[in-house]
Amino acid sequence: MATEQGTVSAVLSTVELGLHWPTIDPFLFVAHHLDRYPPGNAEQGIEQAALAGRQLGSDFELRDGWRMYHGNPVPGFPRHPHRGFETITLANQGYIDHHDSLGATARFGAGDAQWMTAGRGIVHSEMFPLVHRQRSNPTELLQIWLNLPAEHKMVEPYFTMLWAEQTPVHRCVADSGGITEVIPVVGAIDGASPPPPPPQSWAADPAHGMQIWRLRMGPGAAWSLPPAATDHGRVLYFYAGEQMSVDGMQVSAGTGLQLAPTAQVRLENLGAAAELLLLSGQPIAEPVAQHGPFVMNTRVELQQAFTDYQRTGFGGWTWDRDDPVHPADKGRFAKHADGRLEQP
Repeated sequence: MATEQGTVSAVLSTVELGLHWPTIDPFLFVAHHLDRYPPGNAEQGIEQAALAGRQLGSDFELRDGWRMYHGNPVPGFPRHPHRGFETITLANQGYIDHHDSLGATARFGAGDAQWMTAGRGIVHSEMFPLVHRQRSNPTELLQIWLNLPAEHKMVEPYFTMLWAEQTPVHRCVADSGGITEVIPVVGAIDGASPPPPPPQSWAADPAHGMQIWRLRMGPGAAWSLPPAATDHGRVLYFYAGEQMSVDGMQVSAGTGLQLAPTAQVRLENLGAAAELLLLSGQPIAEPVAQHGPFVMNTRVELQQAFTDYQRTGFGGWTWDRDDPVHPADKGRFAKHADGRLEQP
């Protein structure tokens, strides 16, 4: 792609963003959930009268500013299995209540990240409790599916929390005074290092050069994204704000951009406060066989995943319902399978 001046642009391609965002190896996809839920009821859910006409159990239509997904009356994703990859959930607004077949449970939000290695198999639920009964309950999260290489697809499941208070924020001030904040979930920036990823993750090996960075750019902010290695893939998602200049190309919010890996990319915010997500790293470069919640290398392995889940339930489910939530007044916390309790 060439610019008007004849120079080669760092922007290789663009895509319009919806609920699910396309990406490149080693990432599988990104889901952006932004729902402006109304006040909750006694169950931390939505009154049945407000659910009339929805396809409950599989409600992905944005009506009245929100979706129910597979939940009823609490929105979210009740009990479901995974194998062969990892989920990284970035909570921007609202709470997410987690329960899993390891016996772990959590409530997180306010900028926290949850990292779960499904490995050989795990069952979990992700519910969005509407804790406020007198005001609205906006909920926003980004969930990234990160592939596992063949040698690690059948590792033991792993669950960890990356609390907002433990995650560094790298701040840069432009000549105009506009401020850029880079929050690294994976991959250090100028000495600011986030907590380590799970031990069997593709991101755990520094040689893979993984970066998952959240960017917040104030009005007038300008900042240059540093180059990556030649064989890495990079995608930048501009999902909130108005207008940005990316290496001289003006784009509107709701745009994903694949970037040349070795370019230093100038970002300039031309409008209101903007939010972006950067995914970058070395590809795994292995075959991908995916069906629903299972991601393996071959169709035979997929069939085995279904057989194993039907036979073992990936450890079973000890909770008293498929969509459990914590009490409305419960704060952020995580209880691990070994009984260890942590709070931010």
